[in-house]
Amino acid sequence: MFSIINNRLPFTLLAALVISTVALAQTNKPVTDYLNVPGPILFENKSFNLNWSSHPAANFYKQEYIVKGDLTEKYTSMILIDVITDQENIKDVVSAKITELKKMKETNPVINYEVINNPTTGEYMIDFLLTANSPNGKSISIVERNIYRYKLITGKSGQKNILLFGVSSRGYGTGVDKFFASLKANRKDLINKVAQFKMPEIAVKN
Repeated sequence: MFSIINNRLPFTLLAALVISTVALAQTNKPVTDYLNVPGPILFENKSFNLNWSSHPAANFYKQEYIVKGDLTEKYTSMILIDVITDQENIKDVVSAKITELKKMKETNPVINYEVINNPTTGEYMIDFLLTANSPNGKSISIVERNIYRYKLITGKSGQKNILLFGVSSRGYGTGVDKFFASLKANRKDLINKVAQFKMPEIAVKN
């Protein structure tokens, strides 16, 4: 069973950082599947296809998956898969994310997060909500809910890697109130689905 470590502490973010987990622009170049993930990824009866990937550091890989009809910069649902190779301290990775969220707190006091752990498997989850205001600052223009699940995996050569499986969803403009209402009514449902999801097999390209 997952148990709550840090229950719903408030935090904030810079509006520009709301989209920090996604690419800012799409290109026509083929997307490299660095992680050899069999696709599409099926989640909540939706098919998510690889749309963007990055290898920003020697031991860090990022891939993003969206449903047909969505755009990277304006999606409704997204799957994220990150891998940190030669790393086995999940607590350090989770702590770094929490530090980032606390830093965001300094500019926007709207949002909450929850850290959850499973002592049996050693996995962690972070459920967090981000918002960005409209240009006039009088309303919320984007609301983004993310659930990150961190798991320790073993590579083919025996090295320890950390796998992040994330689910991100958004509401925009006039749909923000509906998004919040749905979140209030069904918040635990998505947490449970992410917790129970069979994590994809990873084979990092050398």
